Amino acid sequence: MPSLEEPTRVGGTIMVVDDNPANLKMLEDALRQMSYRVRCFPSGRLALTAAAENPPDLILLDVNMPEMSGYEVCERLKAAPLLADIPVLFISALHETGDKVKGFRSGGVDYISKPFQFEEVYARIETHLKLKRAQQAERELLELTLNGAIRMLAGLVHAASPELTARSRAIRDCVTWIGQRVAVRELWQYDLAATLCLIGCITLPEEAFKRGYAGDHASPDEEMMLRSHPETGARLLANIPRLEPTAEMIRLQQVPDSNPDAPEQVRMGARMLHLAVELDRRIYRGLPFRAALQELKSTPGRFDAEMIATLAHYSPASAELHRETLLLKQLFAGMTMDEDVIGENTGTVIFRKDTVLNETWIERLKNFARSQGIKEPLRVCVPGPAAAPVFKGFK
Repeated sequence: MPSLEEPTRVGGTIMVVDDNPANLKMLEDALRQMSYRVRCFPSGRLALTAAAENPPDLILLDVNMPEMSGYEVCERLKAAPLLADIPVLFISALHETGDKVKGFRSGGVDYISKPFQFEEVYARIETHLKLKRAQQAERELLELTLNGAIRMLAGLVHAASPELTARSRAIRDCVTWIGQRVAVRELWQYDLAATLCLIGCITLPEEAFKRGYAGDHASPDEEMMLRSHPETGARLLANIPRLEPTAEMIRLQQVPDSNPDAPEQVRMGARMLHLAVELDRRIYRGLPFRAALQELKSTPGRFDAEMIATLAHYSPASAELHRETLLLKQLFAGMTMDEDVIGENTGTVIFRKDTVLNETWIERLKNFARSQGIKEPLRVCVPGPAAAPVFKGFK
């Protein structure tokens, strides 16, 4: 076994798949000598089962194996969401260009020829492990960035209108219930679409939103403004990377089947929003939940039948909140103001009744208390709205 002077290695777990016991033993010994954790399997089927239970950091995969070729194993790995990101390096005595092309097309990232040159094996493994870790670090940074953007957008809704906050919360609760029962993948995207589905309404005067949303004596202009809010909301989100499907769900929420070319995920999300929003509008108008649901059922074909069926045992969260009178220093995120907050020295309205507090708004209150004075104690309601969904899983 060669002894190599190498820089500090990335380390990790390597899975070796080869039907030749001598090759398995040779690679296992060489890799363990270089401080890798090694798991060896003589067949593709065993390797697939083991990878699903405990994914490795990298796979060395023989091409020519009985029962299932390395190409087929690789294709199955890439078809599994939890395994698709694992780098696969083919090992083979085949040297034809066509064989290598076939390996890359099946999802492999590199090709190591037999007989092995261990210096090459080590170098290629290190290269792909470092690349994988760099990609993972970039994903984590992007997730942090996107989650910050999501919180900011949710904060925009909260700041623009307490009524929008309450309605968004009710819509999200309904969509989450539906999504869990129809077993959608990546539920966070549907939750996010529901949380932000009314963000386009921040451009509407609050009274116009209230009348239009309830369908109560709204003027033609107000009805037109309400109909246009999905397009406005979609434009706000469309330029944020990875939120393109969410933006399209929001854009189609009033006409979910108007774009047959949209991905199924988008059309399903739009149908969820359509149902949840229309249900909430009827409840907002004053209908009891069961009566509102029955009204939706009375228009066959307008709403997704399977989704409506999931609401048979749904119960909207109670609008009743526990009221307390607290000092400024006792406030915490999630509380809702039960009265207007007015600066003592200027008479300025700092926050309106029903404003949902977050850390930023509490800091704002403290700053106004220092500069203008605030009459304490303050009347608040508990609890506040659910937090914005957390994004996971960049690809």
